[in-house]
Formats: sequence, C-alpha cells, structure tokens
Amino acid sequence: MSTLHPDLPNIDPARFKAPSHEALQGAARSTHAPRFLLLYGSLRERSYSKLLTLEAARLLQAMGGDVRVFDPTGLPLPDSVPDSHPKVQELRDLAQWAEGMVWCSPEGHGAMTGILKAQIDWIPLSVGSVRPTQGKTLAVMEVSGGSQSFNAVNQMRILGRWMRMITIPNQSSVAKAFMEFDEAGRMRPSAYYERVVDVMEELVKFTLLTRDVSGYLVDRYSERPGGQP
Repeated sequence: MSTLHPDLPNIDPARFKAPSHEALQGAARSTHAPRFLLLYGSLRERSYSKLLTLEAARLLQAMGGDVRVFDPTGLPLPDSVPDSHPKVQELRDLAQWAEGMVWCSPEGHGAMTGILKAQIDWIPLSVGSVRPTQGKTLAVMEVSGGSQSFNAVNQMRILGRWMRMITIPNQSSVAKAFMEFDEAGRMRPSAYYERVVDVMEELVKFTLLTRDVSGYLVDRYSERPGGQP
C-alpha cells in the first residue's frame, strides 16, 4: 500500500493526465464542413419552432455548415417500440453523424414540448463504446406565443449537460413568434433575428474550435483504466 504525501492530492499518478498544450496543438485539423443536426418540437402545420429551425439551417449553411433537419413526424414515444424502428434509427444515425446540434422548442405550459423531449430521449447516452452526444456542441432556442420567457431553453440546457454536450453561452428566445414570420414562413428582420444569427455564428465557432479535441476534453480521470472496481 502506498503512503500518501501530506502535501499531494489523493490521485493515482499513473491515471492522472495534466493538461497538455502539445495534446491540443498536435490534434489533426478536420477539413470537412462542420456537421449540424437540428431538432424542433412541434408538429403543427405552421410550426414556429420549425420555421425558426429552418432559418437557423439557412444561416448554418451560409456559414459553411453541412446541415440536416430531423422531421419528428412518425417518431414513436420513447420505449413504445424497439429501437430498430426506422425513425429511431434515422435519428440515432444523425446524432452520431453530427458534430453539433440545435434544439428548438415552443414553450408549452412553461416547459419544452414532449415532442422535443421524446427526440432527445431516443438518443442514448452510449451505444457500446460510442457516446453519440458527448463532447459535441449544442445551441438552444425557443419560441413562445406571449411575452419572452426562458423556461424551455433553461430546461434544454440541463438536458445538454446531462448528454455531456458543450452547450454554447448564447441562446435565442423569440416572443410572440406569430408576429416574427411573414406569410411565406420567413423570419422578418428584427433584433430577434439578429440574435439567431449571433447564436448560429457562435455555434459554428465553438464547433470548429472543439470538434478535433473533443476526445481530449471529455477524457476523465474517473473513467480511465485502473479506477475503483
């Protein structure tokens, strides 16, 4: 049994990795377009969360992103069918493909919708040794029919942390969303729109900065070989 030095922390030096500048500088830089998966939380024919998501998709594409928007129509409730269901597999494949995500929900009864939560619940924390969301970036947005609120984005931030994602600081909350889109479904110029631009720009930046070092960022002492049985 080893004797602890009174001035040193109780860690196993063989498992501990001090932050390394070389580890970051030596990472190979990806050259492909950053990959983004966008989820929205309403099935209404004129869904403002979908319209806002499509605006975000256009912005990400204009900023050089490779973008996929998942249509939740036909996605069963979590655990109601085997995970081999085609819509579940489509969602999981996209989650694994993506390097960053955007979650956009209406605020219903002071919370995100069950439709968005169901999509997130179908994405597992791990599939074998693969963690589909760990170390990936996330931006959160919400729309509401009344005054501005932050209940849905706050909930999504908690979920992002639980999914071990890098949730960016900026966020978007669009109040009275029915006034912010024209008849063609395009978002009108406004301070709300410029905030969406800011959020997407920040998401791209964080994704480019972290995607090649995400393995280093999520490498944890407690999960390395040699820990407690």
